[in-house]
Amino acid sequence: MLTVLNALKKTTEFLEKKGIESARVNAEIMLAHILKCKRLQLYLSFDRPLNDNEKNLYREFLLRRINHEPVQYITGNVDFYGLDFQVNSSVLIPRPETEILVETIIKNTNVNNETNILDIGTGSGNIAISLAKHLPNSKITAIDKSKEALIIAVKNSELNNVKERINFIENDILNDQKIFDNVFDIVVSNPPYVSKEEYKNLEPELNKYEPSIALTDFSDGTIFYNSISNQVKNFLNTNGKLFFELGAGQSKIVKEFMEQNNFYNIQIIKDYQNHDRVIWGTLI
Repeated sequence: MLTVLNALKKTTEFLEKKGIESARVNAEIMLAHILKCKRLQLYLSFDRPLNDNEKNLYREFLLRRINHEPVQYITGNVDFYGLDFQVNSSVLIPRPETEILVETIIKNTNVNNETNILDIGTGSGNIAISLAKHLPNSKITAIDKSKEALIIAVKNSELNNVKERINFIENDILNDQKIFDNVFDIVVSNPPYVSKEEYKNLEPELNKYEPSIALTDFSDGTIFYNSISNQVKNFLNTNGKLFFELGAGQSKIVKEFMEQNNFYNIQIIKDYQNHDRVIWGTLI
């Protein structure tokens, strides 16, 4: 008889031997998903035996994980800013660091105002949907060049009951000369900021499974920052705000792009590892 406790012990050891980081956490996430419970509930169910279907599914999940498939793609969902999002290999997996971007926008937005927001490169919709939930008077336009990503984003907006407040549009910000119908109070983007050189050396969870177009600009990692900073004055209100998530070592150059395009009072927010993670400023 294989109990929850025994299963966790054995799979943790197995994953560790295969070089999987955070092996215990991975084992718990996958088993909790199979048993349709929270991870904490596993600790209250150590003596519960697994049936044959559960064991077979767990075995399948483990084989996928040791091939470095991200655990979030295996379970099909991830928690972000207290909300549940569906994910698959069409979208980048939302990261805890991006919660700092969402939090910074919420802190610097009057919740009582009607706020028009543009999210560039929405992916799973995690930023747009989180903002819609916490800024109830906002209206959001969310764009992405990937049809497949937009399908997931729309589904996530339905799951989190904000679909009527978000307009999802297929748009390539670098190449589509679409004139937006709206003028925005806030523009936000977590763009592909990994350089072509860095991309080659990413761990397999990233460069084997996550969509390359969401990770890298296939250049030096700054193309989207430069283009958006330059374009945004065409559809951002005077005194409107531009927010970016930053990659490592990019704060200086992105600040220069913003200053060259009439942004002032530019602020940089650090993440939990003390790296520059968010930059934002106001349009003159």
